[in-house]
Amino acid sequence: MPAIQLTPAQRKEKRSEAHHLAPVVMIGADGLTPAVVKETDAALNAHGLIKVRVFSDDRAGRESIFASLCGELDAAPIQHIGKLLVIWRPMPEKEAAERDENAKGGPRIVKIVKFSKSGNHRPQMKKLRVLGNERVAQGGEIKRAKRRITSVKKQAQD
Repeated sequence: MPAIQLTPAQRKEKRSEAHHLAPVVMIGADGLTPAVVKETDAALNAHGLIKVRVFSDDRAGRESIFASLCGELDAAPIQHIGKLLVIWRPMPEKEAAERDENAKGGPRIVKIVKFSKSGNHRPQMKKLRVLGNERVAQGGEIKRAKRRITSVKKQAQD
């Protein structure tokens, strides 16, 4: 697959985003192995923009690794500076979990965090099970949802 082509302005923006990143993939003496390609693919799926460190003194070897990684993974080469390679690929869309109509009001687990009044103690955390007809109030209390008040005219129509 060919690498993604970016304009110089887009590449500059990606370089600025990648400045603070740490390398997530390291390529050692064995070079570009299938395991490294698989790990790089997983990192691109998770992060989109990654740095790769190549532990090799051969500049031509690093350039070939850079080109082959971008070509195999359908990614855009952003920057090659020293032993660091910056690669970008758009993150795939995450599939939304399909929910049934009946599952809307089902029980769910809610984590309630109460911070201490003085900053010296750890916050207290509780996990509560909230049913479909309940809600969490301001103080972390569980209250039943109130019935919706309808007008007298609407009650007469029903």
